[in-house]
Amino acid sequence: MRISFCCFDTKPQPWVDGLQAAFPDADVSLWAAGAEPADYAVVWAPPQQFFDEQQQLKGIFNIGAGVDALMKLKLPAGVPVVRLDDAGMSVQMAEYVCHAVIRHFRELDVYEADVAQGKWSYRAPRLRGEFPVGVMGLGVLGERVGRALAQFEFPVNGWSRSPKVVEGVQCFSGEVGSTGFQDFLAASRILVCLLPLTPDTVGIMNRDTLSRLQPGGYVINVARGTHLVDEDLLALIDSGRLAGATLDVFRTEPLPAGHAFWKHPKVTVTPHTSARTLREESIAQIAGKIRSLAAGAPISTLAGVVDPKKGY
Repeated sequence: MRISFCCFDTKPQPWVDGLQAAFPDADVSLWAAGAEPADYAVVWAPPQQFFDEQQQLKGIFNIGAGVDALMKLKLPAGVPVVRLDDAGMSVQMAEYVCHAVIRHFRELDVYEADVAQGKWSYRAPRLRGEFPVGVMGLGVLGERVGRALAQFEFPVNGWSRSPKVVEGVQCFSGEVGSTGFQDFLAASRILVCLLPLTPDTVGIMNRDTLSRLQPGGYVINVARGTHLVDEDLLALIDSGRLAGATLDVFRTEPLPAGHAFWKHPKVTVTPHTSARTLREESIAQIAGKIRSLAAGAPISTLAGVVDPKKGY
């Protein structure tokens, strides 16, 4: 068995070594142009040249949950693409989103600003029932986030294209712009984006959709920067229609030095760190799936198989 690793934005050797340890009898190597044909590819944002050369692959494994970079490429026909379905990311995402929601709800950002000025202040408690949280995207990460928020007794709404049932979450479904989607926005005051990036979801958080949130709305984006129209968010915050935002992903990363998000008093910026890929957990998950494929298991039995028509 040959496994080719292709990723240029991380230290590759620990991944190669980890995969080699998982498959002692296999040939695991870091891809370079002209490399020998491989059976399986483990990748993150590879160049088109990789797939132009590696036409005989039996499976493509993405070391992340988002596959938008892969979907832009011309992939070998009929080869399954498999993404990570958790690998330690869902608990990180739940931590991050719950922190952002609670920080806003409890006005801890206001207290932080007051303390920085040596000011001892008090603010009246707010009611959880007045801060329903809407989670856009109910995949593995979205479900975990929704259940975690429900534990803090926030009203939680969830929206996905196809109907879902999640304990503690009022679920809405339908296409973007459908009645179900609009009802979801109207029922939510805090909006969390956990959607995959597809042509339908580019710019989904814009002036129209964000204006449908309940007054004093708050935005948390932990999916992709291009889900959000930056100018529309800033305009709605400055007009008082929205209370603010916590943003972990951006159209250009790193966020350019002169971008308005850096210094806006009602925008909290973090450097794409809401849920990091955990290497050991990811290798273990990928190795298990490669073994299943190699043993002849039906593709339908693997978690995380991407539907090219949907883009996720």
